[in-house]
Amino acid sequence: MKIFDDVLYWDGYGGKFNLAAGRCRLRLFDLSRDDSAGVPRLKPIIAVVSDLPGDKLHTLKKVSVRACIGHVATTITHRFKQDHSRMVLVEYCRRQTYGRRSERVIPEKYDVVDLQWHGDKAMFPRWRPLKPPLLDMVRSLVADNP
Repeated sequence: MKIFDDVLYWDGYGGKFNLAAGRCRLRLFDLSRDDSAGVPRLKPIIAVVSDLPGDKLHTLKKVSVRACIGHVATTITHRFKQDHSRMVLVEYCRRQTYGRRSERVIPEKYDVVDLQWHGDKAMFPRWRPLKPPLLDMVRSLVADNP
């Protein structure tokens, strides 16, 4: 069941200067609310975050999700009152083309972000490729919520 599918804003560092503040797309799912699953999951909360394409609002201080993933994860757990130990955080990078005739392609990518939690703060991220069968499930969730 989808909990949230919209833009997530996170605060930055430095008090009123709000350095490294930003925004991203967040798709938040709670699989424990799906009766058809049948088997309980250890981590039923799936958070899929991605940079916003063509983000014009923050062009002067655009900060990527990857650069601030600790802030993003901490914001998700606080704002949506989620237990981080029951959440899988996935960074999604959509397929991109570049070159004069868009002949070069960077394929889409799904990475799980493993974080160390100190109290209620996420730190020290490590990325690893998302693998099936979870990859297949997250792909279907993202495809159903383009």
